[in-house]
Amino acid sequence: MITQFRDWDLNRHAYAKEWKERTGGKVMGYFCTYVPEEILYAANILPVRILGSHEQNDVTEPHIFGMFCPFCRDCLAQGLKGRYDYLDGIMIAQSCLHIRQAYTSWTKHIPIDFQYYLPMPNNVQSPHATPYLTAEYIQFKEAVEKWIGKEITPDDLQRGIDIMNENRSLIHEIYNYKKMDNPPLSGEESMEVAITQQMVDKREHSVAMRKLLDEIAAGGKSTKNTSGTRLMILGSENDDIPFVRMVESVNGTVVTDDHCIGTRYFWNNVEPGEDLITSIAQRYIDRPACPSKDWIERTRIPHILSIAKEFGVKGAIVIQQKFCDPHELDIPAIIKSLNANDIKTLFLEFDVTVPLGQFKIRVEAFLEMLQEDDLF
Repeated sequence: MITQFRDWDLNRHAYAKEWKERTGGKVMGYFCTYVPEEILYAANILPVRILGSHEQNDVTEPHIFGMFCPFCRDCLAQGLKGRYDYLDGIMIAQSCLHIRQAYTSWTKHIPIDFQYYLPMPNNVQSPHATPYLTAEYIQFKEAVEKWIGKEITPDDLQRGIDIMNENRSLIHEIYNYKKMDNPPLSGEESMEVAITQQMVDKREHSVAMRKLLDEIAAGGKSTKNTSGTRLMILGSENDDIPFVRMVESVNGTVVTDDHCIGTRYFWNNVEPGEDLITSIAQRYIDRPACPSKDWIERTRIPHILSIAKEFGVKGAIVIQQKFCDPHELDIPAIIKSLNANDIKTLFLEFDVTVPLGQFKIRVEAFLEMLQEDDLF
């Protein structure tokens, strides 16, 4: 059922190049999911998230500290190796220090037509956050208009909002099926859908999701076992398909997540308001927070507990990219809260490549513990 999504994932760069040739449009690479894609779609620009390849690299050491997280180094390596040579522009919405350095190094060492650093308030709970971000979005919109040589009209903005809202709503429908006792999709398959959401034209992606939903409604089911112990994955960025495949090969079923490849990316829609730019800004202020922005009140913990309950989670695999400071500070409180709510946790630290053999032993032991608990 997910052949199209898997093909897009495996051939992401070929897709973007073909899209450019077919449409004549520009492609914008972006770091961090706080980038307002609505404005890019309003300008007929394809947003493509910069992701790594999970390959060891030897090209980033002159450009970025070795003690920065492996994800940001892997992303930079893709640029230095020319994997994203089709990009017309690159941008970031202010995020953690590590991914900001990957962006800065990219702009210094890889020639590109357009680059933009978009300030994003870290204190999203401040009453000043939305007006501040609205003003930044206005400046960003003007910069994009100058770049493409065309005004972005209110109708264009509404189109961009509609494209994004439809795509987010459809993936929510897919995730809702994962609340079933035996979901029609495995965690690996739903991750394929979620990853490609961040690199494929969302109009095409939405068509594919509607087709997938029709197949599920008609009784279509995964060929994989989806009756294993119900798990949640949360923490640092994780787009590691082989890891999820391994977890599900030992009788785990990943039914939901809280990370920026998955639910944190698509959780909420833009709510209509009088001013469209303000409405877009409000959406990004209100979305489930990254740990670097989750203060003064800690909102992530009740959100995670709510998702875990909604999806009937029995255990949680908590992932930290090595050296990831925001999640390293965040994880102890999350583990404590999950354990206090009878959701056992397994903590794993990821590098560029995941040691599947060692992790498999730990995941198997974790699942055995959860299964023994169910017996008593």
